[in-house]
Amino acid sequence: MINNKIIFFMPHMIGGGVEKNLYIIANNFAKKIKHVHLITSRKNFNSNFKNVKIINPKLTIWNHLGARFNYLVCLLILMREVVNKKKPLVFAFQANVYCIIVCKILNVKIVTRSNSSPSGWTQNNLKNYVFKKIFRKANKIIVNSLEFQKQFKKKFGVKTECIYNPLNKKEILKKSKIEVNLNFFKDSKKLKILNIGRFTDQKDHHTLLESIKILKNKYKLNFILLIMGRGKNKKDIQNFINKNDLNLNVKVIGFKKNPYKYIRHCNLFVLSSRFEGLPNVLLEAITLKKFVISSNCPTGPSEILNNGKGGLLFKTGSSNDLAKKIIYYCNNKKKLQKKIDFAYNNLDRFDYNANLMKYLKVITDLF
Repeated sequence: MINNKIIFFMPHMIGGGVEKNLYIIANNFAKKIKHVHLITSRKNFNSNFKNVKIINPKLTIWNHLGARFNYLVCLLILMREVVNKKKPLVFAFQANVYCIIVCKILNVKIVTRSNSSPSGWTQNNLKNYVFKKIFRKANKIIVNSLEFQKQFKKKFGVKTECIYNPLNKKEILKKSKIEVNLNFFKDSKKLKILNIGRFTDQKDHHTLLESIKILKNKYKLNFILLIMGRGKNKKDIQNFINKNDLNLNVKVIGFKKNPYKYIRHCNLFVLSSRFEGLPNVLLEAITLKKFVISSNCPTGPSEILNNGKGGLLFKTGSSNDLAKKIIYYCNNKKKLQKKIDFAYNNLDRFDYNANLMKYLKVITDLF
């Protein structure tokens, strides 16, 4: 057991792939590092962590004031933790720029993990210049795809280390065997399409739903779509479904801790994002040997699908291209089986233990 202290920093937790990676990495570190803490504004998820001390704001009012307030309050907590106790190493999963500034002022080492492509960040040249100066102060910056690494270097001129998301295939397979109590999805003989992701502009559900409208009205396809997630755009998504008379074809359900049992029952998984980092959900769908159609967005999908050898890629933001790709899948299922096999056989680079060891080495080298 390494007798050091590490503080994970993720103020605003609302569910999704980034949090899943945080759980995995923090729990793994807790087996090897004596003091593992997490600063976050969220309170109702302690069971996800083992031997990780959760540090929250005492007042819950901050949870209702948005992400920026959560960042501010948690940064103040971080300053308190650093000043009052033995200097830890900080591992930021969120609010990286602010966290770097605080850590450099307090003379504390910091590792940041960037989670989504820089192409989805600000296009303001002045902000990018400031970010460039700040990122150079971090002791280590981790990104989760090689394409992401190239973009980061091009935009900020900063060297990063690429570590893929650890993929726990055994857990995914185990949890996928639990039965689904949703007849809409489980019992239908129609083509079953699944989409999982936060209800935000980044995930571009509008393009997905526009393609669904085309499939229904133009191609008369016999299908159902299940959309899983939560977020600020839920009302807009449901309004689109109601307005376009898609209720018999599309169902929206909330966030699920175990999405794998739903993935097991689908025929086709679709990702429509405008930008990503390395989408866990594609890795999970491939683990369960499901065919994947994804936007060719920066970054991650093309890398996971080996430029289309392991699935189909459609033009980002194009509902017509997505609809055509779905029809192509329907007409060529046997032919496309080899893409499923190819994608599955190329999952080794996301190996659970190997990538966790890479994360641990980054941290221990800085202690």
